Amino acid sequence: MGENEDVTVVLQDSKATYVLSNVAEVVERILTFVPTKSLLRIASVCRLWRNCARRVLRTQQQLDWVSACGPSNPKNHALCNMLAEEVEKVFLLPKTVLALVDCEAFNGQAYCYRQNKQAKMRRHSLDPFEEVNQFFPKGCDIMGVVAPGIVLTPTGSHSSIPQEHQEGEAGFAIMFPSIEGVNIKPFHFCEKSFSPTALKEAGLVDNPELRVVLLFVYEPCQTGAARFLSQILEPLAKSKALVAGGLVDSYFSPRRHCCFQGQYGVAGLALSGPKVQGASVLLDQDITSPKAAEATIGRLKAAKIPERNTIGFMFACLGRGENFYKDQANVEAEAFHKVFPNTPLFGLFGNGEIGCDRIVKEDYTLCDSDTDGMQHEYTTVMTLVHIG
Repeated sequence: MGENEDVTVVLQDSKATYVLSNVAEVVERILTFVPTKSLLRIASVCRLWRNCARRVLRTQQQLDWVSACGPSNPKNHALCNMLAEEVEKVFLLPKTVLALVDCEAFNGQAYCYRQNKQAKMRRHSLDPFEEVNQFFPKGCDIMGVVAPGIVLTPTGSHSSIPQEHQEGEAGFAIMFPSIEGVNIKPFHFCEKSFSPTALKEAGLVDNPELRVVLLFVYEPCQTGAARFLSQILEPLAKSKALVAGGLVDSYFSPRRHCCFQGQYGVAGLALSGPKVQGASVLLDQDITSPKAAEATIGRLKAAKIPERNTIGFMFACLGRGENFYKDQANVEAEAFHKVFPNTPLFGLFGNGEIGCDRIVKEDYTLCDSDTDGMQHEYTTVMTLVHIG
């Protein structure tokens, strides 16, 4: 390299250094192409880069997810393996995470910790939710649910065909960012913690901005569980909020290192704010063909919900699925995909369903329902949720 070329390179380097150290517009534009985890590390370089990184983080408000199905290696659940790879690539800072895994991967003994500090880290078996916990920021709310079957959209594309997994290893983690005009609040009630005050603090009553409630009921067959659930559903049924969910195996709070088994309870997410919209339809026992399923799901189009930042939730009975449709697999998930080809779908197969035909948009509802009308068997509740 000649002397003139050396001088040119030095000048170019000095100009680039000046721009990257002083021109915020250029730095901010470059940082929009950097995944969030790397962005957080970059923020420590200097004050300019920190301020640019913060502005970029505020604009990254597109929800994202990671999903996986087995088989996995013996040490980790398939979802944990996928999270280890994919969480480095996401372009959002998660504020709330909803994670569901199959019950085959769940062993209640995995969540029993001894009291002394030395033994506290000795798990009786591998804990998928504890593994999930390590991938997200400390200030992030994580809700873990275990269900008999999982419905998921493969990682990477909104237009991928969703999959129903009634057996085998499967799981997903939906990551919700902080969005202006959207408040997502996790809640959990058991017999000892439930009260009218607790309902109010969770935003489930006396909350005019409540739009959507995702509800997961565990240990529903225990004595007293039915009455307990009715006490929660009664005020929700009278509200204008969309309520949808299912009866699951258990609920786990990774941040608290607590698994709730052996006692009945309810956990969920309350979504409030002017930018939240929701719609749901009920596929009842009379819906027995792919064509009928697609026609019923098609009624969700009446909600006219925007496509961006919208996800579908499918809460189905274990009695449906492949056997219900005469050995045809993935019927309802594919029917949803035909109607909403660019909307990801997630959910579960459980021991009962909660929901009804309802569109919640401003003050318009398709139908109101009493408490009994929101609990079902051998049905599927198909739901759209939009978060602005």
